[in-house]
Amino acid sequence: MEKQEKYLDGLTIRFAGDSGDGMQLSGTQFSNTSGAMGNYVNTFPDYPAEIRAPEGTLYGVSAYQIQIATKEISTFGAFIDVLVAMNASSLKVSLPKLSKGAVIIANESGFGAKNLKLAEYETNPLEDGSLSDFEVHSVPIVETMKEVCADLEMSPKFIERTKNLFALGIVYALYSRDSEHTIKWLNEKFGKKPVVLDANLRALKKGMEYTAVNDEFTTIYKVEKSEVEPGFYRNITGNEAAALGLVIAANRANMHLFLGSYPITPATEILHFISGYKKHGVKHLQAEDEIAGLTSAIGASFGGYLAATTTSGPGLSLKVEAMGLACILELPLVIIDVQRAGPSTGIPTKPEQTDLLMAMYGRHGDAPIPIVAATDAADCFNMTIEAARIALKYMTPVILLTDGYIAQGTNAFKVPHIEDIPEMSPTFATDPETYQSYKRDPETLARMWAVPGTQGLEHRIGGLEKEDITGNVSSDSENHQLMTNLRQAKVDGIAKDIPLLQVHGEQSGDLLILGWGGTYGAIKDAWNDLRCDGKVVSRAHLKYLNPFPANIEEVLNNFDRVLIPELNMGDLKMMIQGKFLKRIIGLNRVDGLPLQTNVVYNKVVELLESKEG
Repeated sequence: MEKQEKYLDGLTIRFAGDSGDGMQLSGTQFSNTSGAMGNYVNTFPDYPAEIRAPEGTLYGVSAYQIQIATKEISTFGAFIDVLVAMNASSLKVSLPKLSKGAVIIANESGFGAKNLKLAEYETNPLEDGSLSDFEVHSVPIVETMKEVCADLEMSPKFIERTKNLFALGIVYALYSRDSEHTIKWLNEKFGKKPVVLDANLRALKKGMEYTAVNDEFTTIYKVEKSEVEPGFYRNITGNEAAALGLVIAANRANMHLFLGSYPITPATEILHFISGYKKHGVKHLQAEDEIAGLTSAIGASFGGYLAATTTSGPGLSLKVEAMGLACILELPLVIIDVQRAGPSTGIPTKPEQTDLLMAMYGRHGDAPIPIVAATDAADCFNMTIEAARIALKYMTPVILLTDGYIAQGTNAFKVPHIEDIPEMSPTFATDPETYQSYKRDPETLARMWAVPGTQGLEHRIGGLEKEDITGNVSSDSENHQLMTNLRQAKVDGIAKDIPLLQVHGEQSGDLLILGWGGTYGAIKDAWNDLRCDGKVVSRAHLKYLNPFPANIEEVLNNFDRVLIPELNMGDLKMMIQGKFLKRIIGLNRVDGLPLQTNVVYNKVVELLESKEG
């Protein structure tokens, strides 16, 4: 039967199964292949919080969701067009997110009596007619692969592990994806294990053949190449972008880089990626705990390195005292906090924005630290470099906030030419005649930076208050007031050195959507949809949270109502209301998921139809 061809502007696909089913691998291959084929890509790896949760359980579902499109996209997709379900639980968990008419590719062997019981199904949904709103393809993946690999010396259990490549082959053929990228990856991954390589290649090929010869697949879909600005593009995760940003920042500052970190989900990959840059002179330490991670970085900064540490919410709590030390020492330092759901251990694999108030206020004493935030995976590169720039120029630790979604998800990254990234020029003291450790630059209020071992530049360090200019230890009350004021004034003065807050849409009016950090994509897409539907609404997004952009009060006062969507119970809302006495409407979600476009859209429509605020 000849198959029809249909062109799509884009689609959202979700691979779902148990933790050991290879769904993250299949999703990564599909997204990388789509990016290589010239599509816009945005992804969300959705891990269970448990390590190898019991097979077949509802809470053990591991998924990878990808949106691809011909036009620019900012989220991983609110509703799913294609679901690859390896078992009954992955189907049940994903069903509420499926669009009407969605394609379901189900692994038959994952719907046995045990699987159905674990998923709390009384009857088999593949057979009872409950999925009549969807295009369902029940595929005997495991049974087919046992036949395909019968001549290989492999156990049935290992053969079953190839089912993710079989499913990937089905969707590659169904959505006209090029398999060459994955074939190359498999050869590189399993080249020294010929039997394993052979089995996986057979699985991928058989999956593609299954789509081609099976008459139930009547249509082949195509998503055409995107029209993008010329350049070299790649998919990148936020954690990889942050690691690359640190390396490039050190390069542009002509400095050595040191990263001291303790592994913690979902920030660990930054440390992994940094370890791959040893040949570029990068030094890293996998510390024994969070405190050692930060204090080792403080030591490196004292020694003249561009220093950084990475963490997530629980680790940021442990770093609090050392952050105060970095503040009073006035040393440059980048602290990357990949936020996750709390409190305590919380849900370690799920994103939130619940560290903002801790980043802003969570230290004893008045210890102001600049705070910046990244908007998406690729922007983690830009904002890491920006955090380093501020740290070096103003001699201060800087906190960069990302979150689990943008840190482990991917989107398109246009790789810049290194010479297009501005150089940074840290100033080290060299003259013993003029050196005084707390003598400040009159414009930035940055103190002088002396590398240990430089003759004549000996000076005191430590957490005790320092005397203005000399840096001697001081308990004088007036001096403490002066030094506290100076540290605050230095941070406040950064507002003159950062971009103004940009408003999209009308510059004044009824309603402004104001976001920060990783909610950017959902807010942007919701705003685009609202404007297409004729709704009059404006949006702005904060990447600088301490200090705020210089024009923020003016922007706030230009609108009757301000809506702040954020993945917490109202952190930015509290900060804005407290500082500017402007009543804010909150849209607060802590459901362990990235902010959804439709949630923002529906809230705005509700506000436009009411008088709230």
